Amino acid sequence: MLKRNLFRPADILLPSGCDMTLWSTVACDQFTSDRAYWDRVGEWTQNVPSTFHLMLPEAYLDSRDPAEESERIRRTMEEYLSGGVFTTVENSYVFVERTLPSGTVRRGLVGALDLEHYDFTEDSISPVRATEHTVESRLPARVAVRRQAPLEMPHIMVFIDDPADTVMTCAGIGAGETLYDFSLMCAGGHLRGRRVSGVNADLVTAMLDELTDEDTLSRKYGYSWGAVIYAVGDGNHSLAAAKRCWEEIRDTLSPEERENHPARFALVELVNIHDPGITFHPIHRTVFDIDPAQFSAAARETLFAPEGTEVTLIAGGHRETGRVHRESIGQVIEAVDRFCQGYAAGHGGRVDYIHGEAEAETFGARPDASSILLPKLEKAELFPSVMDTGVFCKKSFSIGEAAEKRYYLECRKIR
Repeated sequence: MLKRNLFRPADILLPSGCDMTLWSTVACDQFTSDRAYWDRVGEWTQNVPSTFHLMLPEAYLDSRDPAEESERIRRTMEEYLSGGVFTTVENSYVFVERTLPSGTVRRGLVGALDLEHYDFTEDSISPVRATEHTVESRLPARVAVRRQAPLEMPHIMVFIDDPADTVMTCAGIGAGETLYDFSLMCAGGHLRGRRVSGVNADLVTAMLDELTDEDTLSRKYGYSWGAVIYAVGDGNHSLAAAKRCWEEIRDTLSPEERENHPARFALVELVNIHDPGITFHPIHRTVFDIDPAQFSAAARETLFAPEGTEVTLIAGGHRETGRVHRESIGQVIEAVDRFCQGYAAGHGGRVDYIHGEAEAETFGARPDASSILLPKLEKAELFPSVMDTGVFCKKSFSIGEAAEKRYYLECRKIR
């Protein structure tokens, strides 16, 4: 039997008496090239409690001092804690129903994930694992904020592989008191959260523990040792920063203190990868400022193989199909990425990561560019691919559109 109780109820802080639409803002790593979006949010939330004041949108990273922002965030968190902004929902999960802009409902469960069993390194065999490559250079700024912060608030989404949907069904049946029910800003859809506590929370935890059963894992994957139980979908760099901060604190604590120290855990939203509200979109590659004919020739010579997974090459408007021979979809994406990066390095081009097939096709039609359209990642492929061939390279896939990403709402003390 693998380690149990990796995910558990928490003392969750929710705003009291606030305008929830203004309180809840989308994750800081969205709309990074659309500063006007964040300027509007800043105007709307001026002088009112909002998660906008508890984070730094990445759109502002090049114009604001990280140290100053970390101190501002810390002060604001302290003000909210001392000023009666929060009420505590003790020892509970929150069952979340997110009505997306499309009308589809995505269900999730907010709780505390044990960082002791999370490892984001590429050769990890831990039960809680990253799905994409972690860029080390993105961690220091996040670590600096969390190191000083008395609170955390999640935009982290973590997947479970639960084909029978036992966990979310159990959580939905056991959900009681409505904690919030409101429309999200900026066409983000609607959000409802209900409390799961007491014996109902215990039942959910037991269902989660069943996912670690060796027989269950062997039936699902053909083996149990080294299996992924929780796969980080969104927010891996924030979770990695939480892990780094916990490692700093852990060595100063006694074994008894380590067991339940608040910094050992991170608040996340758990989602079943088979949920209808989870959709994967490929992120295509376009190489600019190159000769399309030479790029095509190089792809045929060094990337394409007689057998493998189909990809589409659009070079100077010409469209052709090639095959990439690799063991998993993750390796297909990595092979294409390495080829594009290597070609750009050798020929003076520039690689960009394109969301949307039509956009990538438009760029590939230019006389100085080429695009490679990647296949869609099927849900059933994610867990086996990570276990068999390791984490995906960066920008491998997108989980939904920007407006569908998790909004900040719940908080938890980490001091």
